[in-house]
Amino acid sequence: MSGNIHLHWYLPTNGDSRGLTGSGSDSHIIDFAGGHRPPTLSYLGEVARAAEAQPFHAVLTPTGTWCEDAWIATAALSRETTRLKFLVAFRPGLISPTLVAHQAATFQRVTQGRLLLNVVTGGDRFEQARFGDHLDHDARYERTAEFIQVLRGATDESRQEPFSFKGKHYDIRDARISADPYGLPEIFFGGASSAATEVATSHADVYLVWGRQPELEADNIATLKARAAKKGRHLKFGIRLHVISRDTESEAWAVADKLLSWVSPEQVAKARDLASKSESVGQSHMSALLQGHDSLPRSARDLQIHPGVWSGYGLVRGGAGTALVGSHSQVADLIQAYHDAGFEHFIFSGQPHLEEAWHFGEGAAALLKSRGLLAPV
Repeated sequence: MSGNIHLHWYLPTNGDSRGLTGSGSDSHIIDFAGGHRPPTLSYLGEVARAAEAQPFHAVLTPTGTWCEDAWIATAALSRETTRLKFLVAFRPGLISPTLVAHQAATFQRVTQGRLLLNVVTGGDRFEQARFGDHLDHDARYERTAEFIQVLRGATDESRQEPFSFKGKHYDIRDARISADPYGLPEIFFGGASSAATEVATSHADVYLVWGRQPELEADNIATLKARAAKKGRHLKFGIRLHVISRDTESEAWAVADKLLSWVSPEQVAKARDLASKSESVGQSHMSALLQGHDSLPRSARDLQIHPGVWSGYGLVRGGAGTALVGSHSQVADLIQAYHDAGFEHFIFSGQPHLEEAWHFGEGAAALLKSRGLLAPV
């Protein structure tokens, strides 16, 4: 499986900092420590250009009321870069699938094919309610399945007639959006529930997960690949992680200890309360990695769930809760282990995102490139 690792970075469109909290959260802001960098176009441009200078294929731009709008931010940043792609996250229930097809086609033509799509169904009913969306968990995924079918159908250049669709959630009549010359971007999709994996195996191009132990993920990938194959589909896999990559192992863990030292018991309690209200099965998996840690540990290493895989982020943040921690060589080895388990796409972040892009890019990423494991950028 050599030569097909795609590295992606994270664009902190709600701001950045040197601490675990208050920046780059995948779902909400708790508080922040270590200073705050506003998500100005100037700063986000610096992060994007750092990613482009290193062997990153794309940057993930999150979605939610806690960050800037992903479509607008990435359209602006496309002028700040030349070859970097943008993995734009959006909620399918809040926008017409035909309109997304139109936006995607325009984005592709304006940027010369630098868009990827991240369909985020949403596991937080409280956030969905802010937009007037009150469907229950499984109904949201049912709607997502219809959404992707319309998105693909409306841009299918092989069709002789315009696309129409009558489902439970959408009634689309005579839609046709030209996606020439670049076509519809790859569709990334995540969700750990049975409703979500049904959507993934039926409709997604890349299935995203939050990082658990490599052996658990390998079993999950084998199961889902087999389910997709029965439907005549080939499903690729991606993983969302944080990273602390340094010249030596002791340096990396010293950074993790410093991040942990800025966290308060009150922040942990607040984050735990928020996580308990989530309907996300993936969030429950992240929370389960912290079982037995009702108080802050003395050492960051106490939160290892696998050698070099640290669950400390999950103490205070929703969404992805694990990080790869170690020397550049150790981090590269861990990425290779996840790659051997079946992952092709790796979406990383680190505090602060500008500096960590260089630490990781010049260290672990450079080693992976020297081993011939990276796909061309």
